[in-house]
Amino acid sequence: VLPLLQWKSRLVFNPKVAERDAATIAEAYNQQGRLSATVSPKIIRRSDNRVDLVFEVFEGGITEIERISIIGNEAYSDGRLRRVLQTKQAGILRALIRSDTFVEDRIAFDKQVLRDFYLSRGYVDFRITGVNAELTRERDGYFITFNIEEGQQFRVGEVTATSELADVDSDEFLKALKMRSGMVYSPTIVENSISRLERLANKKGLNFVRVEPRITRNDRDLSLDVEFVLSRGPRVFVERIDIEGNTTTMDRVIRRQFKIVEGDPFNPREIRESAERIRALGFFSNADVKAREGSSPDQVIVGVNVEEQPTGSLSFGGTYSTNTGFGLVVTLKEDNFLGRGQKLNLSLSGASDNQVYALNFAEPALLGRDLRFDLDIGYRETQTAYANFDSTSVRFKPEVSFPVSDNGRLSLFYTAEGIEMIDGGSSAFGGIVSNEIAQADVWSSSLGYSYSFDSRRSGLNPNSGVLFQFGQEFAGLGGDVTFTKSTAKAVAQTRVLNEEITLRASIEGGLLDYNTGSSRSVDRFQIGSGLIRGFDPDGIGPREIVYDSSGNVVSNDSLGGDMFAVARFEAEFPLGLPEEYGIHGGVFYDVGSVWGLGNTSSATGTVLYEDFSLRHVIGLSLFWKTPVGPLRFNWSKALQKEAEDIEQTFNLTISTEF
Repeated sequence: VLPLLQWKSRLVFNPKVAERDAATIAEAYNQQGRLSATVSPKIIRRSDNRVDLVFEVFEGGITEIERISIIGNEAYSDGRLRRVLQTKQAGILRALIRSDTFVEDRIAFDKQVLRDFYLSRGYVDFRITGVNAELTRERDGYFITFNIEEGQQFRVGEVTATSELADVDSDEFLKALKMRSGMVYSPTIVENSISRLERLANKKGLNFVRVEPRITRNDRDLSLDVEFVLSRGPRVFVERIDIEGNTTTMDRVIRRQFKIVEGDPFNPREIRESAERIRALGFFSNADVKAREGSSPDQVIVGVNVEEQPTGSLSFGGTYSTNTGFGLVVTLKEDNFLGRGQKLNLSLSGASDNQVYALNFAEPALLGRDLRFDLDIGYRETQTAYANFDSTSVRFKPEVSFPVSDNGRLSLFYTAEGIEMIDGGSSAFGGIVSNEIAQADVWSSSLGYSYSFDSRRSGLNPNSGVLFQFGQEFAGLGGDVTFTKSTAKAVAQTRVLNEEITLRASIEGGLLDYNTGSSRSVDRFQIGSGLIRGFDPDGIGPREIVYDSSGNVVSNDSLGGDMFAVARFEAEFPLGLPEEYGIHGGVFYDVGSVWGLGNTSSATGTVLYEDFSLRHVIGLSLFWKTPVGPLRFNWSKALQKEAEDIEQTFNLTISTEF
């Protein structure tokens, strides 16, 4: 509280200033939901015409939000709309939730996000007719009611492009648009289309081209025709970019958020987008970007005023997993290292059978370009619970990535990794694992690439998205082995039934092909638990089982496979519980297999499941969003499995930081 006060020691006493400070303190309490807090300034007279100033504070109780009601909604339920709002109803974890207290500024923000929600879904006539906040009879809670009018949902009608410039072919610009007739209308789609056309004009060397959308409303078929008009804008240039308030962050970190420099044509839209990129950095509590007239009418000065905020943290946390047990996590994180916009993350974590020490560094703009550089250095000690051997690994991986399209990104990387399999104190190994342990340290040196396409980057459809990833790794640039590793993944997600139910489907696969040397258990794919639910981490796939003379099992080693394929289908849905509890349910169906081994001549037992064999799993999920992290409970049942597979009927994962 003291930093909020105007009064300082040795200043001349002024009753009006004391009253203002009292009001400031009371407002701070109000922002925390203590609306009944009162602050009274008192003076204690001292000798030599001096006084002590004391503020007597009665904090009062926290005024919670007992209920949020929405009147006038037909397309979306109250629960769906409440998930959009930043303000929340008081729930069972109200002692840990700050968003369930009444804050007037937060209500104003909620009105805006509610409007954005409807506009992005084609409800162009949506409006909020009023917001009522009523105190309960006991004056310890609020009932908040949003009165809204949804209107009708509009779709995109005819999309055209016209040019008022003789040297501009409008058909070429029309082909560049991704907006299509029949799409749900959204201002975001229009904004993205304007940006796309302006970028195309810049690439063609057409300066001062402005794109103006002209909307024609068709109430009969509930559509909006969009005409993009290309015209010549005013000849105004950027004189300079002034940056103030950045005491830690270097100017160049802020300047590279602008796609224009001094002397370029002035584009108001680009300035707004640059302001959003500066705010998205997360380095500043406030960032204002404004343009003012420069030294002449055709010159503009862009002023940037920012307020720094802390970007580093030291956190201590605990983890629990049914696979690795309890663990301690210590993380040192800095998102704006030395004010250069670089990210540094040092983490130390240890569970009962898994210790990880990792250093991650990221430079988002290598050489001042849209070229991201990442460095991953790590050391891991793992006790493999089911295979009776331990392993240690050292990893060094530099990587660069850059965009290749609006939604596509390409990464190039080098990896040097050494992995050693160690006898965990058990002599009960089959011949394959014994041979792998005898190899001691095996180093690989590889080059690789990864391509990703994510339709969510375009923001054209807030209810669905597609993610595709494909990558390959080629080892043989030194090291002890030569291999090719290929992986692919495709994910599609959509929301149905007025966005109440989320449907998700994914397909994933991989291939490991050794030319020199052979794969080991630690190199092959293990898909249990993580990629296919219902089994232990290495609970499915090829195995070597050794029997004694009496037919008893001496060892049962999970070997992993050189190939895998998995398909996962799941749905998430509300359970009818109060939204403030943060609990919803889900069902899932997983099917997949891992198979294939290299040389099995060292086997001393029976090798099983080397061939392709599908496993089928169904299950139920319970999701619980808590202030300390998301929890997921999975109950599963294998519909089809092999006799020696290790099934896992329940799985819980929780991660907590303090």
